[in-house]
Amino acid sequence: MKRGYLSEYFEGVAIKRLAAVEIDPTRSHQHEFNATLAMLNFLGRPSEKTRYPARYIYLNDDHDEPIVEDATLTLYDARAAHPTRSEYRFYFPDTQVSQMASEGDLLLIAKRRKVDDGDTDPGLLVVVAENGSSVANQMAWLFGFSGDELFPKFSVRSELETEQDRVGFAAAIILESIGVEVEERAETFLDEMLARFGGRFPRTIDFSGYARSTLKDLDVRDDPDGVLLAWMEREEILFRTLERHLIAERLQAGFTGDQATEDFIRFSLSVQNRRKSRVGLALENHMEVVFTSLGLRYKRTAVTENKSKPDFLFPGQDEYHNAAFPAARLSMLAVKSTCKDRWRQVLAEADRIEEKHLLTLETAISANQTSEMKAKHLQLVVPRGLHDTYNAEQQAWLFDVGAFTRLALDRQQ
Repeated sequence: MKRGYLSEYFEGVAIKRLAAVEIDPTRSHQHEFNATLAMLNFLGRPSEKTRYPARYIYLNDDHDEPIVEDATLTLYDARAAHPTRSEYRFYFPDTQVSQMASEGDLLLIAKRRKVDDGDTDPGLLVVVAENGSSVANQMAWLFGFSGDELFPKFSVRSELETEQDRVGFAAAIILESIGVEVEERAETFLDEMLARFGGRFPRTIDFSGYARSTLKDLDVRDDPDGVLLAWMEREEILFRTLERHLIAERLQAGFTGDQATEDFIRFSLSVQNRRKSRVGLALENHMEVVFTSLGLRYKRTAVTENKSKPDFLFPGQDEYHNAAFPAARLSMLAVKSTCKDRWRQVLAEADRIEEKHLLTLETAISANQTSEMKAKHLQLVVPRGLHDTYNAEQQAWLFDVGAFTRLALDRQQ
């Protein structure tokens, strides 16, 4: 097990496309998948029927939150009575996930690694991602597979310590979307953060500034894409470090009195809401510094038609509302850490600007989605370090941060 890599969280993973006979109740009621020999290398070869605790997750692009249900996945040898032959199969029960699943969806079965030998078996993670969706591409990319492959049978990886398995910023976001808590922390900064922020969470803009201050000798002018990702990754690690400490403190203090249950629920919701809102705001904060460092004029959350508020308008609000100012010299940039289906909201912003730009940190967005963006004159901007999560045709179309800032500077001059 190597810290900072997928092997820290998983012993192995298998991936395939669901066949109709596996998931369609009109074709079969067996509720089974055939296990491959390679899967048994990390699952073992039980001599008796073995039920693994399993967390089932269904993902698609239409819902921000996954469908999650805890159940079991049973591994057994269908030919146990045969003296020489074995045929291992998985039996899965009826769950909300199996009811949502369809032929062609991507199925992923991963064995969770124990944190400590004394811990109970964390069991299996069983993920079904809708065919053709961005989340299916992301699951495949995370575990080192190609989202375009058919996978008629399970493809398996049990050595998860190559460079492609390093858990960076993008991988951490995907892991957390399926409930895997990334453990990387920066404890050496904890005392400084507690003193600086008075033992509480600061405003996001202040925390973003602090994160940047901990990274020396980074020059936006040399590599805006690399610097942006470095800032985001550092802020994420620092946030996790501070959050873990403050949550532990609050839980240790306990919840007592008549409102204990309500207080605990409010605390839990505040943690979840902070996590959801913070990344997008941090991305905007860091982009603002990128623009300032490069000498770009801009207005953050300028007001355009129908009280729309693009995240960034170039060169500014006054120029936008000046009918004499050429529309060809205007630019706008929407910022969304993840897109899902929300990218269409951008189309209604800044009517004077025909070609709009959207910056995201989302990896492996589906080809169907990017084709529709292109048809709607929405140019996707993705930091250069995330381009390899897209296919070759998409990469040729994508902008990186450097390309967008050069375009906005040319129009400004």
